[in-house]
Amino acid sequence: DKKLSGLQFTFDIQKKQGQIDLLTKDKALQELDLQRQRVIKNATFGGLSVVCVFLVVVFFQKKKITKEKQRSDELLLNILPSETAEELKATGTAKTKSFDLVSVMFTDFKNFTQASEKLSAEELVQEINYCYSAFDKIITKYGIEKIKTIGDSYMCAGGLPATNTTHPVDVVKAGLEMQEFIAKNKADREAKGQPFFELRLGVHTGPVVAGIVGIKKFAYDIWGDTVNTASRMESSGEVGKVNVSGPTYEFIKDKFQCTHRGKVKAKNKGEIDMYFVEGLK
Repeated sequence: DKKLSGLQFTFDIQKKQGQIDLLTKDKALQELDLQRQRVIKNATFGGLSVVCVFLVVVFFQKKKITKEKQRSDELLLNILPSETAEELKATGTAKTKSFDLVSVMFTDFKNFTQASEKLSAEELVQEINYCYSAFDKIITKYGIEKIKTIGDSYMCAGGLPATNTTHPVDVVKAGLEMQEFIAKNKADREAKGQPFFELRLGVHTGPVVAGIVGIKKFAYDIWGDTVNTASRMESSGEVGKVNVSGPTYEFIKDKFQCTHRGKVKAKNKGEIDMYFVEGLK
């Protein structure tokens, strides 16, 4: 605009001073019009370029934000069940929920202390991670929810947060596959002269309360006598076996071959009917 105004001003001055004739005047007007068109063209092109650059930046920023949100959601879902995660995002809290019937599994490595004495800290963590990663894949296959790991103890449950009627069978099948994996891993490590783990595993079926507590480092957990009894099933079991309680047996007896152990004394629980699951019928 300043440039055009300057040209117009110069033209007007020259016109007043009579320094140009009619031909020169037409030429000057044409030149002035061409310059005006060039300025408009350049301004339009520059404006469109700025808009295009802006749109490209917005597109990539939006794509980056979407990707980061997806990643954060995946990480959250890797920590919490989907229903709990959505409730937590929406309200900032998640209410506890009661479940009438779930199947809880506990596992524990026998001779963990002895094996850990023969392995470096890095090797020990690597071996635990290898076993737990295999467990994660197995329970995912059967739709079982991983609850937590505590040292060499692994805890999971079927029938929550989405309820179903197949969880006793699903959990026992997963337990048999876990024992099969550990047995194979033991054979491989023995052949190499390496320390190995053996597994005790217990399952009990009953009611629980589930949810998250506290305000930092949220963790989905379950509580109730069912959890305590499942822990006793594990500690009262034997290496290489899937030890289940009487209530769990009643749900799975038509699907699996089981050996009744009789009433076995469990710490702080008295005598409990226990069964070893030998395999599918």
